[in-house]
Amino acid sequence: MFTLTEVASLNDIQPTYRILKPWWDVFMDYLGIVMLMLAIFAGTMQLTRDQVVCLPDLDSSLDEVPPLPTEASGRMWSKESATGDQAAPLMVAPEQPPTQQPAPTGIRTKLDFQQYVFVNQMCYHVALPWYSKYFPYLALIHTLILMVSSNFWFKYPRTSSKIEHFVSILGKCFESPWTTKALSETACEDSEENKQRLAGASSHNKHFSTSSEEGSPNQSAPMLTKSGVTFSAEKLVSEAPSMTILDKKDGEQAKALFEKVRKFRAHVEDSDLIYRLYALQTLIKTVKFIVILCYTMTFVASIDFHHLCEPEIKHLTGYRKFHCTHNMAFMLKKLLVSYIALICVYGVICIYTLFWLFRRPLKEYSFEKVREESSFSDIPDVKNDFAFLLHMVDQYDQLYSKRFGVFLSEVSENKLREISLNHEWTFEKLRQHVTRNVQEKLELHLFMLSGVPDAVFDLTDLEILKLELIPEARITAKISQMINLQELHFYHCPAKVEQTAFIFLRDHLRCLHVKFTDVAEIPSWLYLLKNLQELYLVGNLNSENNKMIGLESLRDLRHLKVLHLKSNLTKVPTNITDLSPHLVKLVVHNDGTKLLVLNSLKKMMNLSELELHNCELERIPHAIFSLNNLQELDLKSNHIRTIEEVISFQHLKRLTCLKLWHNKIISIPLSISHVKNLESLYLSHNKLECLPSSLFTLLKLRHLDVSHNSIAAIPPEVGFLQNLQYFAITGNKLEVVPKQLFKCTKLRTLCLGHNCVAALPDRVGQLAQLSHLELKSNCLDRLPAQLGQCPLLRRGCLVVEDHLFDSLPMEVKESINQDSAGAFANGCRCLTDGR
Repeated sequence: MFTLTEVASLNDIQPTYRILKPWWDVFMDYLGIVMLMLAIFAGTMQLTRDQVVCLPDLDSSLDEVPPLPTEASGRMWSKESATGDQAAPLMVAPEQPPTQQPAPTGIRTKLDFQQYVFVNQMCYHVALPWYSKYFPYLALIHTLILMVSSNFWFKYPRTSSKIEHFVSILGKCFESPWTTKALSETACEDSEENKQRLAGASSHNKHFSTSSEEGSPNQSAPMLTKSGVTFSAEKLVSEAPSMTILDKKDGEQAKALFEKVRKFRAHVEDSDLIYRLYALQTLIKTVKFIVILCYTMTFVASIDFHHLCEPEIKHLTGYRKFHCTHNMAFMLKKLLVSYIALICVYGVICIYTLFWLFRRPLKEYSFEKVREESSFSDIPDVKNDFAFLLHMVDQYDQLYSKRFGVFLSEVSENKLREISLNHEWTFEKLRQHVTRNVQEKLELHLFMLSGVPDAVFDLTDLEILKLELIPEARITAKISQMINLQELHFYHCPAKVEQTAFIFLRDHLRCLHVKFTDVAEIPSWLYLLKNLQELYLVGNLNSENNKMIGLESLRDLRHLKVLHLKSNLTKVPTNITDLSPHLVKLVVHNDGTKLLVLNSLKKMMNLSELELHNCELERIPHAIFSLNNLQELDLKSNHIRTIEEVISFQHLKRLTCLKLWHNKIISIPLSISHVKNLESLYLSHNKLECLPSSLFTLLKLRHLDVSHNSIAAIPPEVGFLQNLQYFAITGNKLEVVPKQLFKCTKLRTLCLGHNCVAALPDRVGQLAQLSHLELKSNCLDRLPAQLGQCPLLRRGCLVVEDHLFDSLPMEVKESINQDSAGAFANGCRCLTDGR
């Protein structure tokens, strides 16, 4: 016996797929059950009661009189007659004249009854139509085939796995707390009270915009079109009802569901196997219905109560024909008519199913109604098997599709991320990540988050905000609280800025860093930051198919002073010259791409600093000599071999800093002496072998770096540089340090490391302002005791081997080891500035 619990558990198996069975499939299942019961009932009755009863046709008796029965047979027949227990046998020869026979003896065999049974069995197989005998079994087989066809797509290996996965995900999406919260949030947004609140906010924003326009006519545009760039500030969402925080467990489950839906869509949407299999099985059922109906209607008339039987047994019975009655004919005919009626209904439903399958494109599914009824306007249309499964679900209940669509929406996913993000990144946690950089500014760096936490905008004292690899960075109106914010960094982080936030950034932001992969990632709103002073763009700007390479929209940045381009340009964008009236500093880091065209630089007459790094330059560009206001030129990491053009720098009266480091310069021309105003000269990491004496006629020179070359000697004319404060000749082949070097009494940093110096002159004690001395990796065997006469020199800024330092007299070591924080800081700062 089965318990009720076991029976109830069987009932839970089918509901798993009930959401994928439309009403016609359910109806056909019920019809299949009825047809199955009918077939079983007919088969049972046929097995237990089906038979025929036959009587001989007297007119078909034999013409010849049969021979008299033998003695034995006579005994058998006669004995039965004599006993009177049974009527005389029917199948006897025609009446014969009575004769005298002996009394019957022997055993009664009931041969007449056996003859009846034999004839009935023979006529059941000979006279009865085959359909009368096999109809129940055919009905059973047909019904089983139809039932298998109806559910084959649930069991076929290549479809069942997808269906099971889909049903599992759909059930979880339907029951997820996030689904209920998202849809209730939509309902809240559509409420009348919320509409009134948004209308009030809109009027407030309009008043704010109007007052802003009155103050500055050119600041009005949240929707601006200038120089071919269109910028549309997004609507405020900060005034929408905020979603309450989900439990952490519910939030994690919702995140997992978003990921599962994304993977399932990618796996299922690329094929239409489920659709084709369902259409094929429906077509098979329709063809099966037509076949069953055709041959059943043909044989239904053959089921009759009366049948004429002519078995080949006349030599046994004496009759050729028998009249037989089929006792189940009436019941079988009624059951067959009922079966035909059920099959007709089944067939009509199959035809309707085919009509439903082919009258509309079931390989596409649109969430148009869901988009209209909710705030999730980004729910994508799906295709192929994914679309077909959703169409099937709609036949069960469209609410399933609506709730499932929540997990296809990026807006919904972003809201969930926002809630989880704000729950994790509280104000206290963000405050712990705030640091102070080398410029003593408060800085916050957020890396690889799902968005920008709302608590960031509560850090009102923050000065620098760095956002890196945040795909959904959204700058809300709350940024207007950050009155100290002056610098923003977006590293591979396409930021969306709300209208109020843009107005604040337009008026307050001074420095912006953008790192991108493609030009399209540059936010269009940056071209409207009228008070922006520094712009740093790092990424690929050399795109032939993208007109943004010209950066033509920069002309609207009327206060921009510093432009930093780290890219792979082949020429300086011509439209950058539109910035020439106010641009002060231009930096181009070209990552090894050869910069061919530089003529546009001639128009930038107010440029004071120019850096062309890694641009594959082989000579100093002539366009530079037209920049009369140029004060600093940096040509680092190029392929410059000769600098004969340096004589032309004499026309640049304001040039004070020349950086030609990390090149391939072999020699310094004598004409270097004509650049009288030069104060800083960087020639490190080149191929210099000597220093010309004319170099030391630059009496204003304060910073000279010739480290990492092949210089063997320092000319004695070095003593002419009375203003020299920083001198680096590290990594050369120097053997002797000239005494004239110590006439440069203003020298603060002296780098002689990694050379072949055998002795340091005692006159080093004359450098009263020396705060940093590097002597490591030389051939020294001692240090002069006169180092103690350098009052600013401390152990931390004396770079030398420990055994050499230990060779100094004790009083000198104590003098150098004295704790003087101010002197130490000054010396290290001098070293940092020099490098």
